[in-house]
Amino acid sequence: MGATAGAVWGRSEQQDFRSRVRGTLLGLAVGDALGAPVDGLGIEGIREAYGAEGLVDLAPAYGRRGAVTHLTQLTLFSVDGLIRAQVRRDTGAWHPPTDLHRAYLRWAATQRDWGPDERRKDDGWLAREEWLYARRDPSRALLLGLADETMGTPEAPKNPGELGPEVAARSAPFGLLVGWEPQLVAQLAVECAAQTHGHPTAYLAAGAYAVIVHALALGESLDGAVQRAFALLAARPGNQPVSDALQHALGAVRQGLPGPERVAELCGAGTAESLVGAAVYCALVAADVRHGLTLAVNHDGPSAATGALTGGLLGALHGETALPPAWLAELEGRPTILELADDFAMEMTQGPALHSPAGASPGWLARYPRA
Repeated sequence: MGATAGAVWGRSEQQDFRSRVRGTLLGLAVGDALGAPVDGLGIEGIREAYGAEGLVDLAPAYGRRGAVTHLTQLTLFSVDGLIRAQVRRDTGAWHPPTDLHRAYLRWAATQRDWGPDERRKDDGWLAREEWLYARRDPSRALLLGLADETMGTPEAPKNPGELGPEVAARSAPFGLLVGWEPQLVAQLAVECAAQTHGHPTAYLAAGAYAVIVHALALGESLDGAVQRAFALLAARPGNQPVSDALQHALGAVRQGLPGPERVAELCGAGTAESLVGAAVYCALVAADVRHGLTLAVNHDGPSAATGALTGGLLGALHGETALPPAWLAELEGRPTILELADDFAMEMTQGPALHSPAGASPGWLARYPRA
């Protein structure tokens, strides 16, 4: 798997890119945190708990306001794996799906262990963040898919019947590989999705979501980004359910005022392709980020996943400064998310200044070991 050589980055381009990286990761986490308290509640239950308007602000989940779920945790390990893949390229070894799989195994260890193991020198800094060791309702498919060191592939996937939406949420960072061609972004997302979610509809939904984020990170409109996903999906067998879900989302925009019933209908059975479609709809009709995210979580479907997917799109589209500051102020893990986002942006725009086959910054290698 290769990548295209990007143009030389000017200062304004670097700043815009960093804002979109921060926006994507913080937006995903904020949407996740907003939806966490109502995940699994029906709309009547939400209104009973939070009033006629439903949930319009962060509420307690897992013992605090602003708590994130496994969706954010795993997304951060996607970013870690992508940086490690770039660093390891200096050794002549270049297979990003393997580096992502190792990153996901590091996340799986956080779900088993009490806390960081300082003896594991190759873990890097992210796996030493203690707050990530909280177990936040990871799906059975994730735990089973990463229960051993065998890596699933599209040809021999783990959990071949699994359709869950968490596989799409963790694919947002692949879309931030703006120096890559869209088809390579889609392929990487598909290969990494098959490590835990082996149904073609699930891994193609992950690929489509990554491509949409990729186009947004490059400055395209959301409608244009979805059209790009359609074009790439058309060449892939089994794409129809994903294409249909996206088409349904575009059609729903023209069907009157947005509301919980419309979002619930788009979410359907809560599968990956349905929630990607619902997130696209919420982002398209959003008056602003707050409106889009509250729309994404007040319905009968999986609120945390819909919120996370919508937040990733809105953050990539508008950048970090469009996100509600009061929500960011309470967001669990915000310092870690910002640090990782800035490291990713620095690696993607200035990687050769940080490491090369001839030499590397010791501090960078301590953070992202080549092993």
